[in-house]
This record gives sequence, structure tokens and C-alpha cells, in this order.
Amino acid sequence: MRRMLPGMLGVALALGVVELLAGVWRSVPSPLDAVGQVVIPAVPGPVVTGAIAWFGTANRAVLLAGTLLVALAIGALSAAVSPRAAPLAFVAAAGIGAAAMLAQPGAGALPVLVTLAAGVGAGLLALGWLARRLAPTPDAAEVAADPRDPPVARRAVLRAATGVGGVAFGLLVAGRWLTVGRGPMVDPAGIALPAPARRRPAVSAANRSPVTGSVPLLTPNDAFFRIDTALRVPQPDPATWQLRIHGLVERELRLDYDDLLSRRLVEADVTLACVSNEVGGELIGTARWLGVRLDELLAEAGLRPEASQLVGRSVDGFTAGFPSAVLDDGRDALVAVGMNGEALPARHGFPARLVVPGLFGYVSATKWLAEIEVTTWEAFDGYWVPRGWSKLGPIKTASRIDVPRRGEQVPAGEVLVAGVAWAPTRGIAGVEVQVDDGPWQPAELAAPLGDATWVPWWHPVTLSAGPHVLTVRAVDGAGDLQPEGPRSPAPDGAEGYHRLPITAG
Repeated sequence: MRRMLPGMLGVALALGVVELLAGVWRSVPSPLDAVGQVVIPAVPGPVVTGAIAWFGTANRAVLLAGTLLVALAIGALSAAVSPRAAPLAFVAAAGIGAAAMLAQPGAGALPVLVTLAAGVGAGLLALGWLARRLAPTPDAAEVAADPRDPPVARRAVLRAATGVGGVAFGLLVAGRWLTVGRGPMVDPAGIALPAPARRRPAVSAANRSPVTGSVPLLTPNDAFFRIDTALRVPQPDPATWQLRIHGLVERELRLDYDDLLSRRLVEADVTLACVSNEVGGELIGTARWLGVRLDELLAEAGLRPEASQLVGRSVDGFTAGFPSAVLDDGRDALVAVGMNGEALPARHGFPARLVVPGLFGYVSATKWLAEIEVTTWEAFDGYWVPRGWSKLGPIKTASRIDVPRRGEQVPAGEVLVAGVAWAPTRGIAGVEVQVDDGPWQPAELAAPLGDATWVPWWHPVTLSAGPHVLTVRAVDGAGDLQPEGPRSPAPDGAEGYHRLPITAG
């Protein structure tokens, strides 16, 4: 352990220095974020899927912690192998870090190289000092053999590890705090969006659930789920950002942010869902989006006859593709610039993102949009397809119980049960509730905002004292009953009735 400690703590100090400088120097990406962003595409699909299923939106923190642990382990093992191996490992790690950091949008070559040089220098100095400090002394074994006196070597190890480790930890925490707390290059909250050419009607009481505890009809921006592959929220500068529409088109389009805002903007109420959402899960939300209709942009570009797939590319390299034919039914697919009455928040795709009703986000909802490539269905697979997910990602008919909560104890007698149901682009025709193995009972529905959104439902049930199971199912606008399942999210979305155990008494 004594031989491994200098390498591990040297790496920790080097990372701490680089993280701190990244926190104060905007053109220097975090090394942990940058390496993690490079690692993600190489991670097998089941591992990424498992991380999302187990940790949800905390999967980024888990990946960052794993990246840090791997870096510390490399430093420790290199020092244990040979005193000469550790410096070489530092230099090699710096090269990998430089490549990863320079690949991030907005990275500056000179600032990155200066930062890495400072980090490697600090790490090598710590490595040499610790190696000398923790070198075995001739009488260490004799002192250690005397149980009445604490070993001198052990005290030296403890003091050195505490000192260098404490400094490294402090630098890492300060760097992460500065990086996380640093606002976007341009704060979307300060951008005034033009008035839409087509407004949606105001949300009324008829659209909402009357049951206390029901989820908001329009999900607040800060509560809207976020599942993506970006470890650090990209921050494109709208002054230099462009959207490129190219590929199998007659005319390539390049639109800057002002171009988008000057076009015909429309509002659309759309429910988005993650394909990883479990039955009854919360990786789903509804917002009032503002943007330019995608079909209007594509008509301007002019699709060639062989075009059959639209691929969205993010500024961080993420890709998602869907059939161009889904737009033939007139759905409100948007290049969105606004969300719930304000400019897109940075974490939800500023300056622009794709919103396509009826499709899971993994094939359609590209955030931080940089390109739309028009191609053929066979020519390209989006990010998640080679990782085992279906290339087609239509959102399935589903329903959820929100009131009461799982495991909650409610009074015996009449209890209001409530939740939401969704089948985007098809709408919801009915919802039914079951108590234990009793008959299915029709629930009351709120007036829908449209076929592309979830619909609140509620129903009173009578419960005797004791444990019960509540179950819900929905029928979509085409008359098709929600699949009973059960079926896991992979490869094309979960299926199953949401069943909720509660106790009355």
C-alpha cells in the first residue's frame, strides 16, 4: 500500500489542480467530464441502460465517480510497478486528457495545454515528495514490532496521505463547485422570445385534475426529466451557433439563432418520454413548446425522393434518427426554441432542440441541436441503435397512478384515485381502474390539451380496511387497449399495467 499511495495521491492532486483551473477558465473543460464524454460512446449499451435504470438522473455522478476511481487506480498501480512507471503514466494520462478536453465544444488549445502542464507538474512534485517521505526506514520493522510505540512509518504515511489527500480533495471540490455553479455563456432566462404566430389556448380548470396531489398538467422546466449523454450541459454561444440542414436536400440551409426567431413560430403542447421509463415511472413530462415547424424547414430545403430518415446531431456529438414519413400526418414536430413561456433552459437544449410528438426521446428529441441530416433509413443508425435499442421508437399507450402514493395508508371508505394516461399522437379515449381482482371501473378524464399530451384522470373507489392493490389501464384514441405486459424498457419501451399496493384503515 505504501508503494501505491504516492501514485494515487499524485494523480489526485494533478486532477485537483486541473479541475480548479477548469472551474475558473471557461475555455478549459473539466478533465473528468471530458474523459467521461469520450468513454460513454465506448460503453456497452446494457451497461449504460443499467446505469439509467439503477441511478436515473444520478447516472452522470456515478460515471464521474467511476472515472475518478479509475484514474486513481492507474496512478496507484503505476507507482507500485516501478518508480519510473508513475511519471510515464502521468504524461500518458495527460495526453489522453488533452485529446478528450480539446474535443469538447469551446475548448481552447493553449489554455488546455497550460492547465494540463500545471496539473502534471503539481502531480509529479507530489509524487516525488511522497516517494521520499514514505520510503521505508532501516528501523521501521523494529519499531513496528514494539506494540507499546506506534510505528514511525505508519504515522508518516498517515500525515503525508492526510496532507496531500486533503489538498487534492479540496481542489477537486472547489473546481467542481466552480464548474457546476458557473452560469451559461448566455443566460436563456434573459432572452425575450417573439410572440408566436399560432398560440395554444390557455390551460383551464377543465384540463386539470381536481384531485390534490396530482402532477401539474404542464411540467415545470426545473422539474422536467433530463436523460442524455452529456456529462456537462453544453453551452453554445447563440451569437456563433448555427443549425445546418443538409444531406439529401435540394438546398442546404444554415440558420443562426436570429434566423430561427425571425421565422413563423408556433406553440405546441407535447408530452415527451424516455424509453428507459419503467411502468409507473417519472421519466416523462409535458410542456408547451415554441418553435419552427420542422416540415416547413424541410420543405424550404427540398427533400429528395430517396430521403427517408432525419438525423439530429447535438453539439456534443449525440445522434438520433427517425423516419421522415412520421411528419406526413401533420404532427407538430418542432425545432423548438422555447419551453413553457421562456427560452429553452440550458439543460433542456438551448439554443434549439428537436421535439417530435409520438416518438421516444432517444430517436428524436436531440438537444443542443447543431445539424439535421437528411439521409436514407439504411445509411445511418443513431447513437442508441447499435447499443441494442430499436431503431423505431413510437411511444406506447400507458397510464400511471399518482394518487395515492405507493405504500400509503389511506382511510377506509371512499378514496379518490388519480393519475395520467398518454398515447401521443393517438390521444386517450378512456381509462379504467381496478381494485384487487374486482371489475374494471371507468374513470373520468380531463379535457385533453390535444392528442400529443397526457390526460389527467380520476375515479373514486371504495376500500375496506386492509391491504389492496390498485391497477390502471388506458385505451388510446384508435381504440387499442394498453398492453398488459409486463415487459422491460429494452429494446423499445416498457409495457404493463401500473399496479399500486396501498393499505386502508
